[in-house]
Amino acid sequence: MPDSSPQPESPRALHTVEIDMLAGMIMVMQRRFMPGLMGELARGKVSFAQFFLLGHLCSQGPMGMSRIAELMDHSTPADTGLVQRLEKLGHVSRSHETNDRRKVTVSATPKGARLVDSIRAEMVKNLENLMRLLEPREQRAWLDIYQKITQHSFSRHQ
Repeated sequence: MPDSSPQPESPRALHTVEIDMLAGMIMVMQRRFMPGLMGELARGKVSFAQFFLLGHLCSQGPMGMSRIAELMDHSTPADTGLVQRLEKLGHVSRSHETNDRRKVTVSATPKGARLVDSIRAEMVKNLENLMRLLEPREQRAWLDIYQKITQHSFSRHQ
């Protein structure tokens, strides 16, 4: 005998109004998850773009300027200014390659790594608190969604 119970309705794609709501939620979450970074931004010490680059240098290791331009989706001259500001703050160092002095490699300094580590630790603590509000299945779904989005975002830049 066929099952006559009502079947759950398939989820529909979000409407623009709901996507706008999501954008607002992301902005609030960003502000709540990264108060240390927001404090640094507010004091004018680092921009979000500078922190993004610094985080990549800490996790991926030293990079040449062309790779930085590709990662940041900027021109190399625009990223030169970004790197110069981070260098002035003591967060990165630049070195010239021995076989081609025109090529510059950028590395995070211990001071830059400490900044990234402290803000990342704060983000982890805030996320752990948030995860307590969710069921394990919801936690896993959130991780899976972010992994998918991140893989798509970075695949465009490789």
